[in-house]
Amino acid sequence: MTPEPRPTTTANRRAFLRTATAALAVPAAAVLVGEALPGTAHAATASTDLPDFAPVPIAATGPALNEQGYFVGRIKGNLYWVTDAYYQAMFLSTREGVLLVDAPPTIGNNLLRAIAEVTRANGRPSKVTHLVYTHSHADHIGAAHLFGKHVVRIAHSETRRLLRLEADPNRPLPTVTFDDHLDLRVGGERLELAHHGPNHSPDNIFVYAPDHATLMVVDILYPGWVPFRNLAVSQDIPAWVKAQDTAMSYPWKTLVGGHLGRLGVRADGEVQKRYIADLTDSVKAAMSLDPTPYFQKYGPSGNSWAIFKTYLDAVAQQAAGPVIAKYTGVLAAADVFTLDNAATMLESLRIDAGLLGPFGTRP
Repeated sequence: MTPEPRPTTTANRRAFLRTATAALAVPAAAVLVGEALPGTAHAATASTDLPDFAPVPIAATGPALNEQGYFVGRIKGNLYWVTDAYYQAMFLSTREGVLLVDAPPTIGNNLLRAIAEVTRANGRPSKVTHLVYTHSHADHIGAAHLFGKHVVRIAHSETRRLLRLEADPNRPLPTVTFDDHLDLRVGGERLELAHHGPNHSPDNIFVYAPDHATLMVVDILYPGWVPFRNLAVSQDIPAWVKAQDTAMSYPWKTLVGGHLGRLGVRADGEVQKRYIADLTDSVKAAMSLDPTPYFQKYGPSGNSWAIFKTYLDAVAQQAAGPVIAKYTGVLAAADVFTLDNAATMLESLRIDAGLLGPFGTRP
C-alpha cells in the first residue's frame, strides 16, 4: 500500500506543517504512554519564544514528527496511533488487515505511510479493511476516501444520516451502523463501540480497546490543553460536560483524544474537569455584574443587541480572567481559548440551566 508521489505543493505544505510543529516538539519518551517506533521521531526542544500568547508547557507537547510530517507509535500490543501534532488517528494491526479509527485530512496520505511502516516491521497485512468513524465531522474523517470503495466503514446510525445530508465524496457513507453498542472483532483484535447520547455532536461515539486499556473519544478531552474554542464547538454543552465523566468511567490507561500531539493519561482528564468546574463557577460569579451601565448607554438608542453584546462580553471577560491566571502554564492555550469558552459556558448557563441574570423574569 504505497501511495503515489504527491505534487510539489503538497510537499511544501508538509514542510510548512513540519516547521510549524517543530518548535512544539519534545523527546517522545517525555510524553508517550506507548512506545515510539525506531526512527520515527527526532528529539527537539519546546520554544519559549512564542508570539502573542504564553509559551506552550513542555508537558503539553508531543513527539517530534518525521520528515514526512507525522509520528506513529505503538500504544500497546498491536494498537498504534498516528499524529501530525494537530489531529490523531488510531489503528489495530490484525492478522487479516488494518482496523483504522478516523481518517483526518491533515494527516491524509501519511496514514498510509504510517500503516506501511508498522506492517513492514510486524509482517502483517497493510490493507485497511475496516474504518471506524467516530463522528461525521470532516476534520476527523475527511480522508476516508483514500481507502477505497471496498473498506468496511462503521459508524453510528446518526452519522450515516448526517453524511447522507452532506453528500461529501471525501466522506463515503458507512456500510455498517449501530445504535447503542457494537462489539467489533477483526483478525483476532477487538474494539467496543458505544454511543452514550449526544455530546460534541449528536453521533460522537466512544471507541474502547479493552485488551489495551485504551479509549479513543474525540473532541471531549484535550490532554495538556484547554478545550478548543467555544467548548470544542459542541452542539450540546451540558451533554459535552457530562461526556467527560462518561469518558472517565471507562477503565482506560491511555487516551486518544483526536487532537494535538500527545496521548492522554487519567490525570489529564481530571485536570480538564477541574478547568471546566472552575470556568463554570467563575461564569456564575461574574453573572452578578451590574447591567445598569449597559442599559443606560444603549437603551435610549433602542439598540437591544448592543446591550446584550456589551454586557455578555463583559461577563465573559470578567469570568475568564481568574481562570486564565490559574491555568496558564498548566494547560496549553489557557490564554488563547478561555475567553471563548467562558462566553459559550455563559450562553449554556443562560439557555440550558435557566440562569438568565438581568434578562430573567421581570419583577
